[in-house]
Amino acid sequence: MTRYLGDGTTMDRGQAWRSMAVMIGHWVLRGYGQWVVELKDTGEAIGRTGLINPEGWPGLEAGWVIDPVHQGKGYATEGGRASIRWAFEQLGADHVISLIHERNLASQRVAAKLGGVSERRVDVMGVEALVFGYTQPPP
Repeated sequence: MTRYLGDGTTMDRGQAWRSMAVMIGHWVLRGYGQWVVELKDTGEAIGRTGLINPEGWPGLEAGWVIDPVHQGKGYATEGGRASIRWAFEQLGADHVISLIHERNLASQRVAAKLGGVSERRVDVMGVEALVFGYTQPPP
C-alpha cells in the first residue's frame, strides 16, 4: 500500500506511531481528517479516505489509500467522491486537490473520474507529486 505514499518505503513502528498521531491530531486541530474504509459485510479495514491539510500543505487534499487486494472495486472512487463532496458541502471549500505520484496511474484515473484536472507538479516533503484540482463536487 505504500508504494506511492511518501518516499514509497514501509514505515517502521515509530514512524507508524507518529503518522497515527498526526491523523488523530488533524481531527482535533482542523475538525476533519481521514476515515477508515471498512467492508460492510465483515468490518475489515481495507484502507482510508478523507481530507487532510496540515500546516504547509499545498491545499485541502482529498486522498484515498486502498489495500491492493481490494483495488479495482470502486472503493477509492466512492471514498474520494464522498470526501470531495464533504469538503465543498460541509467545509465550504472552493478548491480541493489530490496529490498523486506520477506513476500512480490508477489514482490519476480515479481523480479524473471525479472531475479532477491536472494543475501542476509540487514537491511534498521531498517527493514530487501531481496536483489534481477540483472546483466543484463530483457528480
